[in-house]
Amino acid sequence: MDALNNLEPLLRVFWYLAIPISFIFIIQTVMTFIGADSGDGLDADFDGDLDGGNAPFQLFSFRNLINFLLGFSWTGISFYGLITNRAILIILSVVIGVAFILIFFVIIKQIQKLAEDNSFKITSLLHRSGSVYLRIPEKRSGTGKIQVSVNGSFKEVDAITNDEQIASGATIKIVKIESNNLVLVEKI
Repeated sequence: MDALNNLEPLLRVFWYLAIPISFIFIIQTVMTFIGADSGDGLDADFDGDLDGGNAPFQLFSFRNLINFLLGFSWTGISFYGLITNRAILIILSVVIGVAFILIFFVIIKQIQKLAEDNSFKITSLLHRSGSVYLRIPEKRSGTGKIQVSVNGSFKEVDAITNDEQIASGATIKIVKIESNNLVLVEKI
């Protein structure tokens, strides 16, 4: 610690920020990769709406503070010997700190593009074709079962028809959604 105490005050501030912030950043990164981070921000200790609405991340969060201070402190340390005007050095450090936050936003946005909603919605079956699994009685006199491929998996759904009986193995087209697990089909 004597080495840090012998530095010029501004450089000492940069180092006092960089060391603990880097340690916290490493812990956050490890926790992110093992799935132990439960959220993007901390709960506020005051009455204010910081939940971000429908935003995928918060502007004012602990993670963003760490990202900003990481860019700010290491920029100050890196350019301290090269930039003699301290005001320009601090401005550059702030700009790089903000850039770290923006880079984090871009990375998170790209990761969110990888998300896929594979939940089954019966409305997605409309106008799809499939095959009859259990025969469908004529003119709505009972239900049969059909199989339809949705997002790479087969779904079994109860089916009725307004036409003549449709035998097992026949190819059908879904023309109407009747309820949560019942569709109206016609033979192709």
